[in-house]
Order: sequence, then C-alpha cells, then structure tokens
Amino acid sequence: MNGPRGEVAIVIDGKSRRLCLTLGALAELETVFRCQTLSDLQVRLKAMSAAELMSVVGILLRAGGEEEVAASLPVQTVSPFDAARAVAEAFHAALG
Repeated sequence: MNGPRGEVAIVIDGKSRRLCLTLGALAELETVFRCQTLSDLQVRLKAMSAAELMSVVGILLRAGGEEEVAASLPVQTVSPFDAARAVAEAFHAALG
C-alpha cells in the first residue's frame, strides 16, 4: 500500500483489499454527506451510522480500484472496527 497516496489495507472476507482517498472520493463524500467544506465533512464523519460507514468504505474501495468488492460490500464480511480504522487511516495518510 502507498500511504502517501492515501492507500490503506482492509480485510474483507479474509482478503486484503485496498482503500484509497482520492480527490474524486473526497468530492463524492462531500456530495453524499451534503457538506460544503472539508471541515464540514470532518465533523460529519465523526458521527456516522453503520450504513454511512459502509458507504464510505464503498467509495474508498472504488477509488482504490476495488469496484467488484465495493459493489458486493453489503454481503461481504468486514469487521466494523476494521472498517472504521481503515477509513481513519486513509484520511490520515492522505491529509495528515
């Protein structure tokens, strides 16, 4: 994984997959969460539901080139803790 690019690993159904925080993913997240600024998005991400966390993971999977996994995410096995950790790590890696 390339941390400076915002790439992190997440284990889904026992396989390591790549999440990536890209500019496009940030724009999609702003739209999904109806945020006007990155500061608004930061506040919003601190109080996500499980469904919203799954949406964020899906967006970051697609940005990491894992389209098929993202499409089938609702039926995949992923730890909620691992999902939250990976999302936080992707943001930290990309934005510091």
